[in-house]
Amino acid sequence: MIISTTSSVPGKEITQILGISRGSTVRARNVGRDIVAGLKNIVGGEISEYTKLQAEAREEALKRMENDAERVGADAVVNVRIQTAMIMQGASEMLAYGTAVKLS
Repeated sequence: MIISTTSSVPGKEITQILGISRGSTVRARNVGRDIVAGLKNIVGGEISEYTKLQAEAREEALKRMENDAERVGADAVVNVRIQTAMIMQGASEMLAYGTAVKLS
């Protein structure tokens, strides 16, 4: 499966648009990470616990988007975008979406 943020795939022709492919996950912080993050907030710097949480959420959302595209028989997903939104205090959604296409 080709995943691209561009509207085309070099050397390939889009022959059919299959629709929007999407994947999302909602992740919440946990007490252990919050304690470490609170301490890092005092001294400054990157809060690597949250960076890791966001990276895991992003990969899960992309994988779910890819699975959604495979379900409709796509060869690629183009114009991929990633978005995040707070759902509630301490929890956010990571959404990946793009256009599922057939290629020749």
